[in-house]
Amino acid sequence: MVSNKTILDNGIRVVTEEIDHVRSVSIGAWVEGGSRHENSLSNGAAHFIEHMLFKGTERRSAFDIASAIDSVGGVMNAATGKEQTSFYIKIPDYHLELAVDLLADIFTGSRFDETEIGRERSVILQEIRMVEDTPDDLIHDFFEGMFWKDHPLGLPVLGTKEGVAAFGRDDLLAFFQTRYRGNRLVIAAAGHLKHNAFIELILRSFGSIDGSSAGGPEIAPEARPGKYVLRKDLEQVHLIIGAPAPSAVSPERHAGFLLNAVLGGSMSSWLFQEIREKRGLAYAIYSYLTAYMDTGLFGVYVGTGSEKVREVLGLVREGMKRFSSELLSETELRSAKELIKGNYLLGMESTDNRMTGLARNEICFGRQVTPEEVIARIDAVDREAIRSLAERMFRSDALTVAAIGQVSEDDLVL
Repeated sequence: MVSNKTILDNGIRVVTEEIDHVRSVSIGAWVEGGSRHENSLSNGAAHFIEHMLFKGTERRSAFDIASAIDSVGGVMNAATGKEQTSFYIKIPDYHLELAVDLLADIFTGSRFDETEIGRERSVILQEIRMVEDTPDDLIHDFFEGMFWKDHPLGLPVLGTKEGVAAFGRDDLLAFFQTRYRGNRLVIAAAGHLKHNAFIELILRSFGSIDGSSAGGPEIAPEARPGKYVLRKDLEQVHLIIGAPAPSAVSPERHAGFLLNAVLGGSMSSWLFQEIREKRGLAYAIYSYLTAYMDTGLFGVYVGTGSEKVREVLGLVREGMKRFSSELLSETELRSAKELIKGNYLLGMESTDNRMTGLARNEICFGRQVTPEEVIARIDAVDREAIRSLAERMFRSDALTVAAIGQVSEDDLVL
């Protein structure tokens, strides 16, 4: 398997990995634009644009776009995040030219038709309402809004009902014309392809995209520790307890992966065993690590009964204190490393995961981080590195707890 990189004259970075023993190709167009690049007035624009690029171009109707990939047995999708928006196609290798042409068409020829905007506005409003009716989803938006208060990272990716309802065509085009530029675009492909031939396709299809757009440096956020409650008439209380964590490029990120694994990131983790298996206090309990370019977030989610909130929070805090003050056993460290390495290597079996890795490595590091390097860095983490990170992350004055349900701030005892 061979990886290559070419930077086009308009700034587009093209990274590929040639995998000769498969018959698929996964292609992703990654835009460095997400809800972090919005403000209170433009919040939701990146996500709205993601929808609109499937709603018709000068050459294809919305149905033509949907059927083009279906008709050749492929898959096409997209996702908007805080820092990037990605458009993804996986196809048999002999339909590579079609996939590149379709991706380029939606990037360069989307019409942003007023009628389609109105129709898609209704779809997105329903999507927002669906999140509002799903408290285990809503708690994440609520928590991040409080955790990153007064910073764009705290804005919901979908936007708000009021903001989405107010968007006009000019609002969407303003964001699109700022972020969808060559210097903010990475095209990644992994599978049965040849880099030079792929570059020819990209030049022919994406060469007309404007090269650059202005933009100042990102403003790093500051977490806002505290207790926050959203009262709702629910059967359960949904909680997240979180703290700042290593960024996507931090040398401590591998220690963070391992800490997450032992605390709450697997069925054998401390929180899952103590809260669900031993005491039956929750059905859903897990920890997670979300990394951005200049910061990160470590969170613990749990859904439990209102009468169990204090007990559950006490156990979460006990787990945090344990890993802050005690070294992992050699067995715990070895098991955590094998879990992380195994999940990583198994994920590398698919062309879509390899494509995603190519894009993220290029965006974060400007180079490809090899599997061997990842494994070596995980193996190099020692027990003290994990304990030290936990001690700094889980200070009482650094923690934020947010809850949705029949609960008060007095119940959120850490």
